[in-house]
Amino acid sequence: MADADLIVTADGWLSWGSARYRCALGRSGIRQEKREGDGATPVGRFALRRLLYRADRVAPPPTLLPIAPIGHKDGWCDAPEHPAYNRQVTVPFDASHERLWRDDALYDLLVVLGHNDDPVEPGAGSAIFLHVAQPDYATTEGCVALALADLLDLLARLPADAALEVRPG
Repeated sequence: MADADLIVTADGWLSWGSARYRCALGRSGIRQEKREGDGATPVGRFALRRLLYRADRVAPPPTLLPIAPIGHKDGWCDAPEHPAYNRQVTVPFDASHERLWRDDALYDLLVVLGHNDDPVEPGAGSAIFLHVAQPDYATTEGCVALALADLLDLLARLPADAALEVRPG
C-alpha cells in the first residue's frame, strides 16, 4: 500500500489518509474472482488512469489526473469476445457496450480504473470505474461510487500516482 492509495472496504467506506467517505459498491459485494456481468466490485489495487467528465453539467475539476470530456458518442465495450473489450469505443458500436453519456448524473465524473486493462483478459470484468453515487448510495454494477462533493474533494487533492485498493471482507 502506498500513501496515495484510496482504501475501499466491504462495509461501504473509502478512506484516504484521515479522510473517510461513504461509498456504494457492486450489488454482489466484493469478490476476488471478478467475472463479466457478476455485479461484483473486484478486489485489488487499481491505478487511476484518467478522469472523464460531462462538460455540459460540470466544469473540469482541478485534478492531477489526465482529463477529457465525455461526448455523445462515447461508450465502453463490455463484450468479452470483442477485440475492444474493456476499452472506450465510439457508438454506434457493433458489440455489447455501455454508453458513457447518460441521462442520470452517475457518469458526470468518471475515473477509469486500471482493472483488467494491462493486459485485458476476456470475461474478467469491464467498465470498472470510480463515479458519482446515487443519492441513496444504491449498489452499482461493480464500480465504486461516491457523492459528487466527495469525489470532487478527492480529485482536487490526490497525487498523480494515486491508486484505489479494494480490500476483501
